[in-house]
Amino acid sequence: MIGVAPPEFDPAASESAATLPVGGPATVRGYVRELLRRHRAAFLALLAVNTAAVLASMVGPYLLGGLVEDVSRGAEDLHLGRTLSLFAVALAVQTVFVREVRLRGAMLGERMLADLREDFLVRSVRLPPSVLERAGTGDLLSRITTDVDRLSEAMREAVPQLSIGVVWAGLLLGALTATAPPLGLAVLVALPVLLIGCRWYFRRAPSAYRSEAAGYAAVAAALTETVDAGRTVEAHRLGERRVALSDHRIHEWTRWERYTLWLRTVLFPVINTTYTLITGSVLMIGGACVLQGWMSVGELTTGALLAQMLAEPVGLVLRWYDELQVAQVSLARLVGVREIDTTVDDTADAPAGRDVRADAVRFGYRADSDVLRGITLRVRPGTRMALVGPSGAGKSTLGRLIAGIYAPRTGEVTLGGAALARMPAERVREHVALVNQEHHVFVGSLRDNLLLARASARDAELWAALAAVDADAWARGLADGLDTEVGSGGLALSPAQAQQIALARLVLADPHTLILDEATSLLDPRAARHLERSLARVLEGRTVVAIAHRLHTAHDADVIAVVEDGRISELGSHDELVAAGGAYAALWRSWHR
Repeated sequence: MIGVAPPEFDPAASESAATLPVGGPATVRGYVRELLRRHRAAFLALLAVNTAAVLASMVGPYLLGGLVEDVSRGAEDLHLGRTLSLFAVALAVQTVFVREVRLRGAMLGERMLADLREDFLVRSVRLPPSVLERAGTGDLLSRITTDVDRLSEAMREAVPQLSIGVVWAGLLLGALTATAPPLGLAVLVALPVLLIGCRWYFRRAPSAYRSEAAGYAAVAAALTETVDAGRTVEAHRLGERRVALSDHRIHEWTRWERYTLWLRTVLFPVINTTYTLITGSVLMIGGACVLQGWMSVGELTTGALLAQMLAEPVGLVLRWYDELQVAQVSLARLVGVREIDTTVDDTADAPAGRDVRADAVRFGYRADSDVLRGITLRVRPGTRMALVGPSGAGKSTLGRLIAGIYAPRTGEVTLGGAALARMPAERVREHVALVNQEHHVFVGSLRDNLLLARASARDAELWAALAAVDADAWARGLADGLDTEVGSGGLALSPAQAQQIALARLVLADPHTLILDEATSLLDPRAARHLERSLARVLEGRTVVAIAHRLHTAHDADVIAVVEDGRISELGSHDELVAAGGAYAALWRSWHR
């Protein structure tokens, strides 16, 4: 078959969508088998009631075939009353079981969909933070929205309906062959057309639908990233470039949409041709058999009706199998997270102290480009260290390595002699916490937002945490206090208030080592200075690594590390570095001008 050629796949158009893996066929099949095992009883019950419904639907053709046979023989008593009664009973039975099929199919689909959502959520929250950070907003957003939406119909309808269609078609073929074996052979006339058409379609459809899904994820990534960084885009006058990027990705996505639509315009005429061939071959072969005396008119009538009934289950199977091509891609994207290794070494050494060390650490987000180059650093317990330097020097990356979010490519980061990279994330969070510019206010009460840090905290402790970050004044002014609903649909908090909530969670979590990555960046300088002074009382005795562009934070630190081009170029106190007249002294002088 000749037609539209598939678009060239553009890796750049889907780069954002490819950061999380897509599940391979073995992973997808394994998960489907797991789902069926979980719901084996419900699935078998669905097949049983469907079998009963199909058998009841066959009563009509057999009764009508019997009537035609009686008429052809010249029978005077056709027993119409008995025939109509049997047909009415069969129709009633069929109605009851069809209702059960639909009800049980919908319930099974909803349960499997609920399992899929829960499995994806549970697996996602177990992913290493570094994986989630690298995944990108667009990829995660498209998986938890578009892919789940595409799967919802498949789980509710396609899987149950496909099972129903297969059983239905199998029973009809069996009944047709038992009634008149030559008619069973007549159905095979249409089989080559159906197989060739379906083979052509299904060899092309899966990869096309995967590319279509990846293209949509790329579109979502471009739009989401542009909105999230809207102010930066405006400040650097990148609007035209971002619009051009979005237009390019939308163009690539729509090309795949048109290609998959064209594939369907080829498949559907093939299916319609198959229906015509089945009915035509049954009538012609059956008619020849009747003329030769190999088959009665009643058998031909019953066989023709059964063959005509085959159109519905065959169409059902092909229709929902086509839907499953789309769903299979979405399912592969959702179960792809199962291919990420989330195992941790539960036998890893526990920290034997609070001493933080980085030994000859090298790290890069790409294999061929290191952001940190041979960092060696020691942060003694209770020390307040400030990391300063130009943007892009690697300060935040170093902070994330110290927080245990990333693992170094070479070298080692240890806490109390234990390698952070080999420790379970839960154990790391007991000792080290990271607070950065990205603050989150979750939908719910102010109390719920704070209890995320420590579920057992009492109200008095919550108020004390708010007071520690100077947030108790506005919090006590709320109409419902801690019970005030915040977040989407609730009270809209300012960026500064949201950041204070994030810092209050830090106080409640009570780790002994803190990484503050520009944690007060959204506050004005006076409010930030006031908040940092308040935090100083809370942070007393803790190890603090502060990453900030405001040099007053560095001025108050015990030790300052100047990070330049992925290396520590200077290390010492504020007075020592100013006296040395190096990079820090230059930054200090320029900041005070």
